[in-house]
Amino acid sequence: MALPSAHDVALAAERRTAARLLLAHPLVTSNGPHSDTFPLIRRHADWLAQRFQQVFGYRLLVEASYARLFKAGLGPGSGHRLERPSTGTPFTPRTYAYLALALSVLVTAPEQLLLSQLVADLRAAAVDAGVEVSDTGRQAERRTLAAALRQLVDWGVLAETEGHVSAVAEERGGEALLTVDREIARSVVAGPLAQSRDGADLVRRAADPGFGGPRTYVRRRLVETPVVHLDDLTGAEREWLRTRQRRESQAFSELLGLEAEIRAEGIALVDPDGELTDLHLPGTGTVAQAALLLVGRLVDRLHPEDPGHPAVGGRLVIGVPVPDGLLPELLDELIEEYGRRSNWRRGFLEDRDGLLAAVLDLLVRMRLMAPAGPVRADGHGLPEGYEDAAPDGRSVTDVSDARGQDGTGGWVLLAAAARFATKVALKSRTGTEQTAADHVTGQSTADNADYVTDVDHVTEEPPR
Repeated sequence: MALPSAHDVALAAERRTAARLLLAHPLVTSNGPHSDTFPLIRRHADWLAQRFQQVFGYRLLVEASYARLFKAGLGPGSGHRLERPSTGTPFTPRTYAYLALALSVLVTAPEQLLLSQLVADLRAAAVDAGVEVSDTGRQAERRTLAAALRQLVDWGVLAETEGHVSAVAEERGGEALLTVDREIARSVVAGPLAQSRDGADLVRRAADPGFGGPRTYVRRRLVETPVVHLDDLTGAEREWLRTRQRRESQAFSELLGLEAEIRAEGIALVDPDGELTDLHLPGTGTVAQAALLLVGRLVDRLHPEDPGHPAVGGRLVIGVPVPDGLLPELLDELIEEYGRRSNWRRGFLEDRDGLLAAVLDLLVRMRLMAPAGPVRADGHGLPEGYEDAAPDGRSVTDVSDARGQDGTGGWVLLAAAARFATKVALKSRTGTEQTAADHVTGQSTADNADYVTDVDHVTEEPPR
């Protein structure tokens, strides 16, 4: 086989760079923070549009001043939330309501308008839609509105010609002159709003892969989430993945530069450059350090009984229930051992329930823990009429009770957590050494952990 030419290598690298940027930032503008890469998207627009449509069922729109990749949802509990950049605080339902109301106004707004006029139009739109909006004179309400408008500025829907949208949060109500990009405003919403009965129906419909069926959904799940456990998939999806996981791994490597780690319990796509994620573990800050230490303690304490793989007569274990009371107990231990001498945020040290909630939220989004309850393999969150059984009665991997929980309530430690067992280095503050939890590092233990099973020998593709 002839080696690829230098031109082919350069071409593939350009397309991969453009695809990675769009995947991480689905709205890219010509004058925004990624303007240096925008010409690559324009140059390879046709190829990118075709590949995103074929692989993920995503639509790509490339215009002279912006590119918009219309992604699809993944179902209940799998959304990527918006956060306030300054604090990392997630948007509240009220913030999303203001964001939606502002967009409904801006799609037909004049090219320029005053901030006060936008707020007045937004309130009028809320009345027309039957949405109750609290008094925007309250400080907390003004800050919420300012956060929604700031997001629109970040997206390029609004430009601050004179003044800033944060003026709406001022006690006396400041003013600003805003320039509106109506085209971008019309391109922000990707979900099927007109067909949806309510918010829950919108989430289900947005996750419908359409004609691509299991193939499209599995690919979306692989690329949009940190790890895919097998019971995150229906029978049809598990069957499709089992027979194609090696070919898919190669395709993801070529298209996006991602490496697949295949285990008995599921698959993770790993980005060696660490760019295609909005979550970081290990990470900096109180919550990330506490989360890494906590998951390490849980992996040490909780071990599945007789894990194995059904293909060789074993029982697949994807999760282990966490005993009641263990989480606050372990967090108290960590605070005493590391928190008080490692500059953990005082507010969290005084509010341990709040710290535990923030830690669990991060671990859930990382797919290392999950609340006990129904999963996709049980039919949870499927669009109406979606195929959930393997075709032709084919035998698929049995994931029934793979998380080991009875009913609902409580927490489950998931198999991927074993990848984050920690090694803590205790160091002094003097010389080249530092404090203990400043050097908490994640160390992969999958090769010798009994919680993550390497089954390459039983999950190879069948010969063609």
